Amino acid sequence: MQSKSLTDPINILVLCTGNSARSILAEAAFNLAGQPRVKAWSAGSRPTGPPNPFALALLQAKGIDTGFARSKSWDEFAMPGAAKMDFVITVCDSAAAEECPYWPGAPMSAHWGLPDPAAVIGSDAEKGAAFAQTWEALQPRISAFLALPLASLDASSLRARLKEIGEIGA
Repeated sequence: MQSKSLTDPINILVLCTGNSARSILAEAAFNLAGQPRVKAWSAGSRPTGPPNPFALALLQAKGIDTGFARSKSWDEFAMPGAAKMDFVITVCDSAAAEECPYWPGAPMSAHWGLPDPAAVIGSDAEKGAAFAQTWEALQPRISAFLALPLASLDASSLRARLKEIGEIGA
């Protein structure tokens, strides 16, 4: 991780292919749990358009303002003037396997794969439950990330810890 002052937020970009479900939930969860020391965004390699309505409904049920939520391309974050990321975390297998753009600042990357709740076929209750499971699966990973002693970990140790976090609940 690049050198930062103690008052600078940790910038995290969460990637998925469509940026409509998992990555939007992770963006919200990081910003909720990590404030004020974390600023998270999400993006996709092939944005789908509007965020999944089940993702929005879950966030609204938790009292989270969904005004931030939009499906956007990861290209926005590789452009000049974009915030420099400290971490890039993929939450779906297809985005993890894709060739990512160059990220200014050479952020640390990690893969925290999760099943796609948007792929669930069934009743609205079953779909809602899948999104709730995804939200719950993110919580211990984000808590473990936030508990990392970032200032005292070398790059190799940090990579190993991020990999371990990605396996929580897997």
